[in-house]
Amino acid sequence: MSKLSDCQILVFQNKIQKNFNTINIEKEFLLLYGEVSEAFEIYKKNELKKLAKGVSRYGYLLGLSEILNIDLDKAIKWKIEINMGRKYIYNDMVMLRNLKINKI
Repeated sequence: MSKLSDCQILVFQNKIQKNFNTINIEKEFLLLYGEVSEAFEIYKKNELKKLAKGVSRYGYLLGLSEILNIDLDKAIKWKIEINMGRKYIYNDMVMLRNLKINKI
C-alpha cells in the first residue's frame, strides 16, 4: 500500500501536467469543501456505494497538502497521538474535552 505522501506527489504531478491550479490555496479549499459537501449529500441519500467512487475529494486533500508542504502521513500520526492522550468528560450527554487534563 502506498503512503499518503507518495500519493500527494502523484496528485501534485498530475495537477502540473494537466495545468490545474497549484497556486490559489483558497480555490483548493473551496474545491475540497464542495467535494466533502457532495459526499455528505450522497450519504444523506443513503447511496453509500457512490462514496467510494468519489475519489476526487481525496485528490483535492492530497493535492492541497502537497501544495502546502504538509506530510499527511506524519500529520495524521501526530494528530492520532494527541487525540489518544486527550481526556474527555460527559456533561448532560454532551462530550467535552477536559482542558485541565489536556495540555494544549
